[in-house]
Order: sequence, then structure tokens, then C-alpha cells
Amino acid sequence: MPLPQDIRPVFQDIQDTLVRSEAPWIETSATSKMKVLWVGPETGTFALLIHWKKGHVASPHKHLAGAHAYVISGKLQVRDGTLDAGDYVYEPSGILHDATTALEDTTYLFICNGAVLFFDENSFTRYLNWEVVEQMRAQSAAPRAEAAE
Repeated sequence: MPLPQDIRPVFQDIQDTLVRSEAPWIETSATSKMKVLWVGPETGTFALLIHWKKGHVASPHKHLAGAHAYVISGKLQVRDGTLDAGDYVYEPSGILHDATTALEDTTYLFICNGAVLFFDENSFTRYLNWEVVEQMRAQSAAPRAEAAE
């Protein structure tokens, strides 16, 4: 049975969010990279596939909105516990973290409903939100100028 005409645009919008496996990884440090899966400016939500090499440490941070994480492979040290492949955690707004460490090469799905603030013992050092993610994606997609010969 064909779809009614008024439903087709909704399905077109869904199709437009398709991210292929060959989509680029964005290197965020020597031990960290991410693949942007989705950015929703209307809600501030973003979805990332994150890969950390063994030993990567994410500095202490505070979630300013709820966040979901599902470990696809590897192992993370989070507060006083570990997350293994297949583990899922929801962290509500306001959660504070000490440093999070990759105990193995680790890949996880991260869906965040708002900003994350990173800090050290003195102050906030950086933040991650949908605008920062979108800017990183746009920069990674921009054609690189060839070096002059």
C-alpha cells in the first residue's frame, strides 16, 4: 500500500539523517576520535560514535543535560566502576565526573541532550554542545587547500 502524500516528507527527513560507514572520523586528540551521527539544533541533542585508545583520559566534567552511553567495544573506568562492552548508562543532568579513562581501546555510542562542561581544579576549561559538534563536523567536511608547489 503506498504512503499518503502528507507522510512522505517525514520519511524523506528521516532518510536525510543517514550516516554511512565511510563517514569521516574527526580526530579530537592523539588518543580520541569521533564520528558525528546526528545534531539536533532545535533540542540541543547530538549523537556521536566515540573511539578512545587505551589510556585516553577525559578530564573531569559536568553534564548540563541527560546523556546516554552504550559501550560497543572495550572498557571504561567511570567514577568507581567500569563499563564493559554491552553496558549502557544514563546520566541525568547535573552529574559530575572525575576523569574517565579508557582501560582498553574503546568505542561507544554517546547521545547527549545538552552541553557538557569540562573543568580542572581552577575553572572550566572547555565545553561540548551541539554547536561545537556541528562546527567540528563542518570543518572536517571542508575541502582542504592543496599546498602550493
